[in-house]
Parts: sequence; structure tokens; C-alpha cells
Amino acid sequence: MESRNQTAVSEFFLLGLTDDPELQPLIFSLFLSMYLFTISGNLMIILAVSCDSHLHNPMYFFLTTLSFNDICLSTTSVPHMLVNIQTQDQSISYSGCLTQVCLVLVLGNFESCILLIMAYDRYVAICHPLRYTVIVNPRLCVLLSLLSLSISITYGLLHSLLLLRLSFCTDPQIPHFFCELAQIIRLTCSDTFIDNTVIYVAACIFGGVPVLGIMLSYIPIVSSILRMPSAEGKYKGFSTCGSHLSVVTLFYGTGLGVYISSLITDSSKNAAVASAMYSVVPQMINPFIYSLRNRDMKVALRKLIARINSLSVYHMLTCTHTVLRIKCSRLIKCH
Repeated sequence: MESRNQTAVSEFFLLGLTDDPELQPLIFSLFLSMYLFTISGNLMIILAVSCDSHLHNPMYFFLTTLSFNDICLSTTSVPHMLVNIQTQDQSISYSGCLTQVCLVLVLGNFESCILLIMAYDRYVAICHPLRYTVIVNPRLCVLLSLLSLSISITYGLLHSLLLLRLSFCTDPQIPHFFCELAQIIRLTCSDTFIDNTVIYVAACIFGGVPVLGIMLSYIPIVSSILRMPSAEGKYKGFSTCGSHLSVVTLFYGTGLGVYISSLITDSSKNAAVASAMYSVVPQMINPFIYSLRNRDMKVALRKLIARINSLSVYHMLTCTHTVLRIKCSRLIKCH
């Protein structure tokens, strides 16, 4: 292909979701609120599981891993966007942009792997309940998590290293609020055949395998639940999987929505808005899904909130006692 003006790019420019300066404060407030909800919600899940010994089992181990990953995934892109809006500086360094691409790919793929592991955990719990503690033991949980993280790092580094071989044109503007792989490849002046081929092949392997694994896990799960004799057992079985299915639907549903929107629209702004929904919304809603649909999680959260309130009251009483003691000592000295 005939190349345009090529140069050694030192930085990119993130154009964000809109060019209208009057909408920037609204976008800043919206994404700041969503980010704070994401951090606080997922942090509450982690603390609730950590503080309640009844939740120290594989299912909640993977849930805390998912919550921690959601915090990291949101932190990868949203804070930099908020700083850019506040400082009215749209630039991001070349190394920072590639690092952001790598982290988003690693954490996004790791979330997909965790959802697959959670589906396997539910499969063993419902289809092989008597052997559950033997099969899904702590050692297997750690090994599966480390294996998923290794695969995700390989996936992220694969695309990031391929980006290093590309040269970019002058004034590289990204119509997005973070560095997205597809948007960066569109800016290059190099031949992108290898990159595009790797993207599609890797998407089929790293994205298709978890989806297929989740589907195959739920076929025997649904079959086992429907064979249960009592309506109460069926309800309990479906409620056990309901939260996970909701999170899976939200995660892959928004991802599918981004892909479809990129096919039916040529507007980069519309694609950026759709991608924002995929990269921010699931991480914010996940903890609310688990806290509202899971009875054990509700109890653990109530205990955690009660403990936090008791500590706050104790701290307030301690401070009040200290202040009163100081005032009394001063009065005694004056007399």
C-alpha cells in the first residue's frame, strides 16, 4: 500500500466520546460516578468474602478474583480519561498507549477465563455434589487462576509485540477515551495483514473457547436441575447459577453489541460509546448482581456493614472521650 507521511510517533491523542466542551463536565461526572461505584461495589464483595468464614470456598474465591480483576480493568482506562478531561489534555505517550492496550487485553481475557472457571465450578457443584470438595480443591483453584493469568498475559503480549513493528502517520488521533487495539491498527501506515489475521485467529481461540466451555458446562447443569424431584431443589439450583449467568450475559452481550455496532455504523463516535459500555458497565454492575441475587452474599454484606458501623461508632466515642479528657485536664490546670 502507498504510505502516507510516516514518522516516529511519541504520543497519541485520545479524542474521547464527544468534541462538545459543554458535555465534558457531564461525561466527567458520569464516568467518575461509575468508577467510584465500580471500586466500592467490588471492594465490598472482596471484604465481605474475606471477613465471612462461611464464604471461604472455591465459588467465592473465584468471585473475589473476578471483583479484583474488574477493579483493575476499570482502573486501566477510566482514571486517565478523567485526568484528560480535567486538564483538557488529550495526549497519551506511545509507551503508555501500548501499555494500556496490553493491560486491557490481559484483564479482559482474564475475565473471560474466570467466567469459564466459575461455570466449571457450578458444573461440579450441581452435577457431582458429593465429589465437589475433592475435585475443586484449593490447589486446583490456584492452578486454574494462574493458568488463566498466564494465557491472558500471552494473549496481551502477542498483540502488543505485533504493534511494535508498525509505523504510524502524523497526528495519530484515536476517536476513543482509551487506547483500543482496533483503533490503533487503523492509524498505522504499515501493512496490517498479519495483525488482522492474528486478531481474528486469537479472538476465535481466546474468546471462542471460553464461550463454548460455558455453554457445554450449562447443558449438563440444566439437565441435572430439571431432573431434581422437588420444586425447591430446582429453584435452589437455578438460583445458584442465576448470578453467574447474568454476569456472563452482561459481559458477552455488551461485547457482542460493540461488534455489531462496529459493523452497522461508520461513526467512530458511536463505536466509542458502544465500546465504553463494554469496558465500564459490566464491571460496575457485576457486584450488584451477586449481592442482590445471592442470599449468602446478602448476609455477608449485612455483617460487613454492621461491623463497619460499629467500628465507626467506636471510633467516634473514642475520639469524643479523648477530647473530653483533654478539656477536663485543661480545666483542672486552670483551677
